[in-house]
Amino acid sequence: MDKLTYLSNADTSYIEGLYQSYKEDPSSVDFGWQKFFEGFEFGQTAEGSDGENFDQVSDHAIKEINVLNMIHGYRDRGHLFTDTNPVRERRKYYPGKELETFGLSDADMDTVFNAGVEIGLGPVKLREIRQLIEDTYCRSIGAEFRYIRNPEKIKWLQDKMEAERNTPNYSSDQKKRILQKINKAVVFESFLGTKFLGQKRFSLEGAESLIPALDSVIEKGADLGIQEFMIGMAHRGRLNVLANIMGKSYKSIFSEFEGKMYKEEDPEMAFGGDVKYHLGFSSDIKTDSGKDVHLSLAPNPSHLETVDPIVEGIVRSKIDMKYDGDSSKIAPILIHGDAAIAGQGVVYEVTQMSKLDGYKTGGTIHIVINNQVGFTTNYKDARSGTYCTDVAKISSSPVFHVNGDNAEAVVYAINLAVEYRQKYKTDVYIDLLCYRRYGHNEADEPKFTQPLLYKAIEQHANPKEIYAKKLVDEGSIDDNYAKEVEKEFKTYLQSQLNDSKKIENIEDEAPMFGGAWKGLRPARKVDLDEAVETRISADAFKALAKQITELPKEKKFFRKISKLFEDRSKMIEKDSYDWAMGELVAYASLLADGKRVRISGQDVQRGTFSHRHAVLTLEDSEEKYVPLAQVDGGDRFNIYNSLLSEYAVLGFEYGYALANPNALTVWEAQFGDFYNGAQIIIDQYLASAESKWRRSNGMVLMLPHGMEGQGPEHSSARIERFLELCAHGNMILANCTSPANYFHLLRRQLVRDFRKPLVVFTPKSLLRHPKVTSPLADFTDKDFQPVLGDNYAKATTVKRVLFCSGKVYFDLLEKQQADKRTDVAIVRIEQLYPAPVAQLEEIRARYKKATEFIWVQEENENMGAWPYYCRKFRKSDLEFTDVISRTENASPATGYMKKHTVQQEEIVNKSFA
Repeated sequence: MDKLTYLSNADTSYIEGLYQSYKEDPSSVDFGWQKFFEGFEFGQTAEGSDGENFDQVSDHAIKEINVLNMIHGYRDRGHLFTDTNPVRERRKYYPGKELETFGLSDADMDTVFNAGVEIGLGPVKLREIRQLIEDTYCRSIGAEFRYIRNPEKIKWLQDKMEAERNTPNYSSDQKKRILQKINKAVVFESFLGTKFLGQKRFSLEGAESLIPALDSVIEKGADLGIQEFMIGMAHRGRLNVLANIMGKSYKSIFSEFEGKMYKEEDPEMAFGGDVKYHLGFSSDIKTDSGKDVHLSLAPNPSHLETVDPIVEGIVRSKIDMKYDGDSSKIAPILIHGDAAIAGQGVVYEVTQMSKLDGYKTGGTIHIVINNQVGFTTNYKDARSGTYCTDVAKISSSPVFHVNGDNAEAVVYAINLAVEYRQKYKTDVYIDLLCYRRYGHNEADEPKFTQPLLYKAIEQHANPKEIYAKKLVDEGSIDDNYAKEVEKEFKTYLQSQLNDSKKIENIEDEAPMFGGAWKGLRPARKVDLDEAVETRISADAFKALAKQITELPKEKKFFRKISKLFEDRSKMIEKDSYDWAMGELVAYASLLADGKRVRISGQDVQRGTFSHRHAVLTLEDSEEKYVPLAQVDGGDRFNIYNSLLSEYAVLGFEYGYALANPNALTVWEAQFGDFYNGAQIIIDQYLASAESKWRRSNGMVLMLPHGMEGQGPEHSSARIERFLELCAHGNMILANCTSPANYFHLLRRQLVRDFRKPLVVFTPKSLLRHPKVTSPLADFTDKDFQPVLGDNYAKATTVKRVLFCSGKVYFDLLEKQQADKRTDVAIVRIEQLYPAPVAQLEEIRARYKKATEFIWVQEENENMGAWPYYCRKFRKSDLEFTDVISRTENASPATGYMKKHTVQQEEIVNKSFA
């Protein structure tokens, strides 16, 4: 046993060294040692010794150290030996918590130890010390927190938990409230299972203590100043949360089970809907203490954990917009599954965001519904770590593992969690150990893969029965109270079911266009074709251009930066503005209009291709200078270099735009190809949320695109993939070639009275191309042009019209003008979707003698815009006669520059052959 002691039998020379340090400066040793040495000197003085000679360390003194080691051991590892699993035996860990582990024995149990001071008891018997730390760390709550690198946080948690022994002491009324909430959770699931037999509901059964936990966190949080909670969760228990926490009417839920549809106000608006356990909701409630609280539950697809960054983005948006930067007034709650939190990489990404300036939200309350099985997979096959919550260690966040059958412990733990969050503004985790009463869904047979576990579950009472029995046994309620509560709620549910059968269509209880969206409207596809004025006055444009190009003379900038800004300033005199100036003045104009601009992504402050330089670092310091901050409204300009993540960051920005439609919210990929790391957000939210959940969004994706011989991962933003997701005017795709057109495109996002996602395939080499410039008049006398025609070829002699989009235009233009080909016209399509049909018809009509209308693209034939445009205009007056492109290929681009050059020349030469 000697090898198991924490200080190898408390080496006397080590202790003497600590004691000498203590005598010189008590604060130089840990708090626990300070208290021990205080007690030791007191004991020595009481025995008539001066306490100076520490050479003769008594057996008792060594055991004092061992007792301290035991206390620290329980704090460190007590969570491994808890009674937190309601249906399984816990795994065994070595060494254990036996007295011998710490160099103690049963013979010491009635010995008084001064080490009791460490846990607030003073000198007491070992029996009492051990009882307190057993109660605190090894009962229904296990606490992991000692890895936190902040002594104040550790001490706060220790003091809170040890003072109350992690054991709640609730009043009779509080206990009845918990019982009522858990009764609603249990009876609701049972009612659904009985009335809608065989329908999927992904029930909460086995984890019903989640409902009193959420009820309590709202009550406690409101008392601590939280005015709004934003909840994200997957499908397990979602209907229960909607009904018993969010306040969605039971009648509506029952109507959804009966297959009734939402009332359509406009038959032209495409609304496909979604399954009931994916839907979101929002409501306003009043707590028992009279506080008003707004609750929101974000819609979420079946892609587990996808909602996490969405929720964080929504919360950050509201912190910026609604709460003036005060994160204590709104809190995100993320409800995970145990297999999902351990297995889904986006959880790690979101965790890494939690303390970053551009993404922090003041701490998230994480609740894990720990079913101990993922679909059919045993927990031992679902992770390598000890706990599913081990990701919490990344952000030094405490974890409370709680027995889901102990409703009071669950409520106690989550109250502690929200208190910690409000105090320290960091994440905190509740690992709710429970079980899943049925299989993955109610029609699934779990015994196929988990026979022993489900044999135990079948014989296990539900959390309400367990809690009701506890209250009866202790005299808090009588035998009839629980029965009456259950009977009353069942009667109410039946009346709601009866009412649901009488309604024809479901009313939308949480319409989109209220709150921050007030004044905006849904848009039909035809609305996207309407022109909108985005121009600004010449005086305003030049004033903004001047403001963002003048650098303060008293600050020392890098020489190349000074030269770049001098060149930008000269653009005003030359009346020729490049891509960066068009973009930056667009932002400045929106700020001046009272809007917010938020941009994030990898290296966006400078720009991957060093074109933007929206944030400048002084040469002789780390001081930052932001030119756009100097314009009127510049305090609403935020640009953040993101962590190296696409999935979570794009999700975050989508959430940000969802909560604030009056912000131009931009995510820029380092290269357009990299967005495929966030494909789930594109498919499940950006493209389809309006159809599934009636949720509009106006965020902007900037995806650098263009074939330039840089290989398959740095060439294509996969235009074809976005186009195949387009229908019913669900988003806008653009591939601009003009700085002025880009200026108008960005402004149009916020000038319109509706919102649609905008995907822009932005240039790389064109950022500095001498022909990619615009005069002032294009910014001040025009608006966005979906199609740019040919001003060189003569309409009366043109026989071939080349239609293209993006960078390839300038290769074609060079050939056209070098060969003086006035018989071939080049037309640029700047907006790929919605296809600018009217403008294309007008151009086709202009070239009356043309017989060839050819689509030209530098992408492979099976990629780019061609597959969509070929299908879009087949068998119509706008059908193309041919296509010129790279041949079909499995990879987007070659990695060999010579091969790329030959391919590009072939496309250009063939276009004019």
